[in-house]
Amino acid sequence: MTDIPQLTLARDPHENEFIQAVSDVMTSVRPVLEKTPEYRHHSIVERIVEPERVITFRVPWIDDMGQVRVNRGFRVEMNSAIGPYKGGLRFHPSVNQSILKFLAFEHVFKNALTTLPLGGGAGGTDFDPKGKSDGEVMRFCQSFMAELFRHIGANTDVPEGDIGVGSREIGYLFGMYRKLKNKFTGVLTGKGLGWGGSLIRPEAAGFGCVYFAAQMLATRNDALSGKTCLVSGSGNVAQATTRKLIEMGAKVVTLSDSSGHIYDEAGIDAEKLAFVSRLKNIRRGRLSEYADQYPHAVYAPAAPGQASNPLWRHRAQCVFPCATQNEIRKADAYHLINNNVKLVCEGASMPCTADARYIFIDKGILYAPSKAANAGGVAVSGLELTQNSIRLTWLGEEVDNRLKIIMKGLHDTCLAAADAYGSPGNYLVGANIAGFIKVADSMLDQGII
Repeated sequence: MTDIPQLTLARDPHENEFIQAVSDVMTSVRPVLEKTPEYRHHSIVERIVEPERVITFRVPWIDDMGQVRVNRGFRVEMNSAIGPYKGGLRFHPSVNQSILKFLAFEHVFKNALTTLPLGGGAGGTDFDPKGKSDGEVMRFCQSFMAELFRHIGANTDVPEGDIGVGSREIGYLFGMYRKLKNKFTGVLTGKGLGWGGSLIRPEAAGFGCVYFAAQMLATRNDALSGKTCLVSGSGNVAQATTRKLIEMGAKVVTLSDSSGHIYDEAGIDAEKLAFVSRLKNIRRGRLSEYADQYPHAVYAPAAPGQASNPLWRHRAQCVFPCATQNEIRKADAYHLINNNVKLVCEGASMPCTADARYIFIDKGILYAPSKAANAGGVAVSGLELTQNSIRLTWLGEEVDNRLKIIMKGLHDTCLAAADAYGSPGNYLVGANIAGFIKVADSMLDQGII
């Protein structure tokens, strides 16, 4: 904790996720701070860990029974030194200010690494869309946007989807924004293809994660083809990660949701993945139905409170955690090490605890932090904004090629920064340092604001 500004600890002692994210970055950038007295003189660290703005608001809405319900909404606008705030909206009962500050803080450096002119932000609500009718979700989204619209804009703050916010929610949110502002702009990304969306955007985070993993393996003259992979989650990121791994010749044997995980030793092929897509994206069902459809697969219900997740006990060479934060803990990391894992590439935001991360790095496992490996989503969000600005739609192949180029450049930037500061091959240090320097230099250029 010595690397965390004492003021942050004093102000936010109970914000565990935020403190974890700050500690992760500050530990890595210590050599940069030692070599750059200007950063200390201008209190860059103290400023960079404090949000520029935190907005909290109530969200009243009416359920199908006519009952008025009230949820809490948030938007954390963390840093805009290199561009408008950019980051997801999360609809989930676990949402609180600490989680959103951590996500916004991560987005500051993730977005900087993409080379796109985007700052960092995050928002959401403790509303749970699961089990709600389309009408209830629509009414909630309209009420949520009735407050949020005052604080966002194409050149100010551009939200996107996150957990619980898919194409349905983005559609309702955008429709209300358009009505309130009487303008059609690229204020949200992840829009439908018929009204300003970009091809490859729903798949971008997952595709980008796999492209990054391929680059990592290439540094050891290895490839994804023939590798057995564990993937957690079953939302957009997990589905896209699985799809791209299949295309690159790997075998994915797991997926999960909040109720448990499935293990399919034969591998999840394109047909099985299409079933999962219909199940989760259209029917909004539970993953336990996979084992009903494919009886050879094993379904294991979730067991909250255990020291480790059974999903991470399966044998594999590559691991792609794509569900939620802190899903791989210390015990899970040792299970994976004992099963001879070669690579861990984070598809979700900070899915490994600090203990797990340092175990992987200490054991020489290829480990990619989410701010690097998960950057494909925001990269294509930036490309969606570009298409909106010029009123053009690029072909999927063009967007995918641009994504590949961005992820390769991002990979090389991380390695170069790690090498320059005495941590060769350490993607965690490299990502943190490269993102930090870009944002810190921009803040210096713009004065004390």
